[in-house]
Amino acid sequence: LLTNVFYSKNSPVKYTGGSETINISTSDDMNVEKAVAKKSLPSVVGISTLSLQESMIPFEKDRQVMGTGSGVIIKEDGYILTNSHVVSDGKAQSIKVLFDDGESSEAELLWNDSILDLAIIKAHRTGLTPITLGDSDLVEVGDKAIAIGNPLGLELQSTLTSGYISGKNRNIKITGGIEMSGLLQTDASINPGNSGGALLNAKGELIGINTAKIQGTDGIGFAIPINTAKPIVDSVIKTGNYESIQLGLAAADIASFQAMTGQEVGVEKGVVITNIEPDSIAEQTGLETGDVITKLGKTPIDNMGNLKKELMKYTVGDETEITVYRAGKEKTMKIIFAKKR
Repeated sequence: LLTNVFYSKNSPVKYTGGSETINISTSDDMNVEKAVAKKSLPSVVGISTLSLQESMIPFEKDRQVMGTGSGVIIKEDGYILTNSHVVSDGKAQSIKVLFDDGESSEAELLWNDSILDLAIIKAHRTGLTPITLGDSDLVEVGDKAIAIGNPLGLELQSTLTSGYISGKNRNIKITGGIEMSGLLQTDASINPGNSGGALLNAKGELIGINTAKIQGTDGIGFAIPINTAKPIVDSVIKTGNYESIQLGLAAADIASFQAMTGQEVGVEKGVVITNIEPDSIAEQTGLETGDVITKLGKTPIDNMGNLKKELMKYTVGDETEITVYRAGKEKTMKIIFAKKR
């Protein structure tokens, strides 16, 4: 079937995927949501996993636990984008994908990053309908936001909720003390099971991957902007992997560092270096254990997620400046992203 969906604001936008034409009026929320659902539901999947949970009781065997979440088809031959925590941060023993047409398939993990909370899996199926990627840099507060996923498990697969973008560049702390940065905030309902699902604009374009909500509250959900994932998606599809610049250091967000050590660091935002690998970019630059990274280039660094996103902008051979807080003073150094000797 071939469907043409038209978004009627200024110039129409044409989507293919069925045998009818749908005209979307942006002043008619119901029509917008129906059209977005018709276009995008085939591109959102349910994900179930089996993982081993380590027993905290001596001599008791580890037990197998099942997890559920959502994912978004990004290529017709089985590539799916989801959250890292949906696949147990890479520790899932098995991954199964349930498609909108009721069919299912086993899948394998290709890449994941627990700090970015993103993962890419590949299902053993072709001829799928990939989602249309939007541009999250163009998103504004007040824009329409439509979430599709599987709240509370696969029994409620392909649930659609709608609302608006209520904030941008939000920083939140999630389980394990990891702080995520640069998130989109929405009042579209996001619940357990929605993780890894799609956050769409009024054109049915993917603008974010749903990742979290504030526990005990309604109307405060968060999504990872799709532009964060785009270079990862491109690299994994082309090469089977994604490798960002590695500074060769271990570090922690300030709050986590202070909680672990009880030490004050002198600044409120940044990343505390706890270890430096020999012959690494960090060592070659002159970074030291105890330094607090506060800026990369001209961008302030608030936490580990923020640092990882900034490093994604660079490739081997690039150079910029890095600013650290050391012994009560700021120090700026040139950093060259060279290969390890």
